[in-house]
Amino acid sequence: MIEETFILTPEQAQEMERTYRVVRRSVDARQRRPHVMLSILCDEHGQLVPRDAPVPLYEPPRFQDVHSDNKGEVVIVGMGPAGLFAALRLLQDGYKPIVIERGKPISERKQDIARLNRNEGLNTESNYCFGEGGAGTFSDGKLFSRSKKKGAMQRVMEWFHHFGASEQVLYETHAHIGSDRLPSIIRNMRDRIIDCGGEVHFSTLLDSGLWRELNTKGTPTILATGHSAHDTYRMLYRDGVQMSAKGFAMGVRVEHPQILIDRLMYHLRDASQEEVERTVSLLGHASYSLVTQVKDSPSAQETRGVYSFCMCPGGHIVPAGSELNSCVVNGMSNSQRNSPYANSGIVVSLQPADYASYSKEGALGGLCMQEELERLAASHGRLPNVAPAQRLTDFVDGRLSADLPPCSYLPGIVSSRLDEWLPPVIGQSLRQGFRDFGRKYPDYLTREAVVVGVESRSSSPVRIDRDRTTWRSPSHPWLYPAG
Repeated sequence: MIEETFILTPEQAQEMERTYRVVRRSVDARQRRPHVMLSILCDEHGQLVPRDAPVPLYEPPRFQDVHSDNKGEVVIVGMGPAGLFAALRLLQDGYKPIVIERGKPISERKQDIARLNRNEGLNTESNYCFGEGGAGTFSDGKLFSRSKKKGAMQRVMEWFHHFGASEQVLYETHAHIGSDRLPSIIRNMRDRIIDCGGEVHFSTLLDSGLWRELNTKGTPTILATGHSAHDTYRMLYRDGVQMSAKGFAMGVRVEHPQILIDRLMYHLRDASQEEVERTVSLLGHASYSLVTQVKDSPSAQETRGVYSFCMCPGGHIVPAGSELNSCVVNGMSNSQRNSPYANSGIVVSLQPADYASYSKEGALGGLCMQEELERLAASHGRLPNVAPAQRLTDFVDGRLSADLPPCSYLPGIVSSRLDEWLPPVIGQSLRQGFRDFGRKYPDYLTREAVVVGVESRSSSPVRIDRDRTTWRSPSHPWLYPAG
């Protein structure tokens, strides 16, 4: 089979999608009139393959039964994306995965998240970070990577589709499942692991006792704890697991009315409401990807990046902390992306030199800086989860917001001078970044937008080192860091 690529109007693309087998789709809204690029599957004669043709989309994954006959057991710590896919991959090769997850299964986790959204308090072991499926289960499910080392991305898409995601994830450039559909997909993955003979243990923490047992026996262990298991990092660090500080990013989450972003990104500034709605019906709500380089001072030689992260069209801001007396926000959207709000993390690149004041903490210095910022945010909000916020124009101009616009963040927001209390390396960089974004897209810098703090969990500030040949920990050869 071969492919043929077409550059189409949104109307033409919609008709082609209904008629033929699409293998890739992307929207290009950089020009005045947005267009869609479609790659269509062709047969050996060059004819476009109909959508309903009996042509397999891919070879379905096959998993071995490991109830009794297996190549050995492998412990997997964490049941987020890395842990789930590791378990499924082990089943393909005939190993028995034993998955331990500190949080709860999805059905129970939903109840804790509902209480969190009602501002009734945080369960530190069951929240947007911890529980079955990891942070992704209830925070969007975007299936694309900024990394140039993407690996077998298409296989990931195929497995998600195999376990219940829509066919669109196989060909959309920026595939998206949605927080309303992800839970059933994750449950399907868990059921397959158990049906094949694997084990899944919820509410099971990698504490010092279990760690000593694994260490003594040298049990092959895949460490897929994610970026928020600070207590686990500290325990492993005390026990001599080789780690290193790394660059990461922190900032805020900014929210606009979605219609403003639709008009801005689809070049519909002066269009009628009807024309905007028609464009959105063909292309979906608009998203954006912004990046700029700023200097810490006019005389500085080096620059640092300020960029959008986890942009959620038609989405919601959610409370994403995992520790008491802290305030962390993130974004999510359901499959239809039908909220009237658009939000995105806007974060600042940080390097180990930026948290040198925590050098006495060794490799955990960035983690300590992260925690301090989250506690600072909580002190300027209202416990347990009301978040500090500021109109975007007030943040840039340096003044307290007398009032705040409507916001999707359910626990609520309270006016605060984020521009004053954010560390200068973050606050000043964000102000420069927002000004740059406003010069490129004048309507982006508006008082209708609100900045909510803080977005601090874009990635981990510490790396558990691994050998690039064996993929094992240099200090603990039975340990395989992942995720």
